[in-house]
Amino acid sequence: MPDPNVENLSEALGHAPADKRLEVLRRVAETGSISQAARDAGISYKAAWQAIDTLSNLSGQSLVERTVGGSGGGGARITSQGLQLLSLADELSRARAAVLSRFSGAAALPMVLGLRTSMRNQLPCRVEAVEPLGPDDPAVLVRLRTPGQALLTSSITRESADLLALAAGLEVLVLCKATAVRVGRGEVAEASGQCVLQGRIERLARGQVRDEVVLALDGGGQWVGFAEHPFAARKGQRAWSVMGASALVVGLAG
Repeated sequence: MPDPNVENLSEALGHAPADKRLEVLRRVAETGSISQAARDAGISYKAAWQAIDTLSNLSGQSLVERTVGGSGGGGARITSQGLQLLSLADELSRARAAVLSRFSGAAALPMVLGLRTSMRNQLPCRVEAVEPLGPDDPAVLVRLRTPGQALLTSSITRESADLLALAAGLEVLVLCKATAVRVGRGEVAEASGQCVLQGRIERLARGQVRDEVVLALDGGGQWVGFAEHPFAARKGQRAWSVMGASALVVGLAG
């Protein structure tokens, strides 16, 4: 019978094995300190706690406990479940490397494996820049280049950017809910805080209130959105899609 604890822990590994969350947990195990783990991982104290909270929420188990007393005034201790998660992560990493080594072109495979989400829009992109909005602003703008050389901008928190170790040149996956995408034809006015992707209509599904449109993007890939019904367009015609920078999610390959 499968161990339910292992099944629960695997939920944490299925979402963010490639970012710094597991590194933070490993540093806590080594140092017994959240602040030291944050310094070693090169992130803020707040981001370190966000990493631990996210892993704990995904696994449904307590992975780190605060400790009190002692000459240092207290610290943090990794739980047995936390140690089990790290062991499981190591085993999966070795197994994954062994499987990928058997396939030619395996470097491209992780982008399409290990991710389950309701978001239909998933497009490989490359980070061009990570720009803080201001010295004390908790958010940053991530500039992203699509395969068709379109420029997208995603607005995320500093902590998320740190945990994902986002930097120019990094290959990432951009995700967006189809319901957050507006599709239209003709001239498009790019408003502040919005992103535009253009292509040709590949599929069109009519609805009573709005129509679902699938665009074949310039440069490759697809993007799904909605237009007001009736959308005066047909397959093969040019169209554009617009979404807010806050609607774009940045992910790493598993």
